[in-house]
Amino acid sequence: MATDETAFLSVSELGRAYRAGTLSPVDVVTAALQRLEALEPSLNAVAHRLDASALAEAKRAAEELRAGNDRGPLHGIPVAIKDLIEVEGAPTGYGSKVRAPVIADADALLVQRLRQAGTIIFCKANLLEYAYGIAHPDIGQTNNPHDTGRTSGGSSGGSAALVAAGIVPLAIGTDTGGSIRIPASYCGIAGLKPSFGLVPLDGVFPLSWTLDHAGPLARDVADTALLLEALSATPLPLTPPSVSGIRIGAVRFHCESPELTPAVAANLAWALDRLAAAGAIVKQIDIPELARANSELRRIILPEASVIHAPLHAENPAGYAPRTRAQVEAGFEAKAVDYLSAQGFRAELRNAVEAAFGDVDVLIGPSVPFPSPVEDPEFTEDGEEGEMLSSGFANMTGQPSISIPSGMDGHLPLGLQLTGPLGADHRLLQIAFGVETALAAWRKPSRA
Repeated sequence: MATDETAFLSVSELGRAYRAGTLSPVDVVTAALQRLEALEPSLNAVAHRLDASALAEAKRAAEELRAGNDRGPLHGIPVAIKDLIEVEGAPTGYGSKVRAPVIADADALLVQRLRQAGTIIFCKANLLEYAYGIAHPDIGQTNNPHDTGRTSGGSSGGSAALVAAGIVPLAIGTDTGGSIRIPASYCGIAGLKPSFGLVPLDGVFPLSWTLDHAGPLARDVADTALLLEALSATPLPLTPPSVSGIRIGAVRFHCESPELTPAVAANLAWALDRLAAAGAIVKQIDIPELARANSELRRIILPEASVIHAPLHAENPAGYAPRTRAQVEAGFEAKAVDYLSAQGFRAELRNAVEAAFGDVDVLIGPSVPFPSPVEDPEFTEDGEEGEMLSSGFANMTGQPSISIPSGMDGHLPLGLQLTGPLGADHRLLQIAFGVETALAAWRKPSRA
């Protein structure tokens, strides 16, 4: 089988082929391993390969399907797992050199749910160090399948690159300020940060107890919904896509930011025009509290991350990448009054954003104000919003937020972010399905 024959099939297409007997999970995993061999040297997306166990799981899935033991739409589908999530019997390396990788003695709860759904755990995916700082220099950044001279983003860059490159259809990432949605935007795929608490974090190494989320990356919204169903143990059926009558709020703070490149601004205008032509009701909205969201997020993440990392820092500070170490040490100096004030602001911000949903069904903006850069930008503290312009506020509020492809700047993908009310993940996915259909913007990498 050619390595590209199954590369960009959706979950439903693979499932139909499995059940028709024209493909088996063994075929798909074998082709994925071949494609990984061809692409991985330039991507650097995999932290740990699990070839033998993935093939064994594929054989078991094929036998179960032949015997009529059908676990559902994800049965026999390969999934990549970010390498700070525990997979029984596999090493967890965290993208770091502070400690040697540790073999997990149990699956994280979300991995248990994936196994119950019949998925195949294909590999552990690379990430920025502890999902925080930067790519560790001894590990290197993950590169973008659309241009391997540029980053795939962080911190879930390995997960995003593996999906975008057609190696696996699905992957799991984590998101504390945009770490699912930012790499999804850079790589031209879908990435969802669910409502806070919807996906369990047992067995996921924390960065910030009150900001962390885990969620799906996929090439389209339908596959994203299927993966979230398994992760959350919640049915999320989608109906035929439409944006007719959907009230879309274009957030001025995000949509009119001076940090948007001309190409991003033009793409956003095109997307809004196209959605209006498809029957959506597009209006501009102001939420003044958003201007403080990312600065207050930093006041939370810095001390929480440093408390988490204090034992690791005491054990081997030289094992961190310099920028990660600097951020950990900066958190030791954080003031309690600043942290508590930021936590108090969260309720104010959440209430303001939730109130906006009285007038609109969904908030919209650019996922990132620019296309993929050469390297992952620094964690900005100089008054610029940077990568987190549109994404950070939803970690503060806990509201579900998804990035979907919205077009290209030359050969580089751009993303559109949609955010819904707290707990309304199903409704957000249904709206995103309609927006995705109206825009028809997904493009596979030109080198694929």
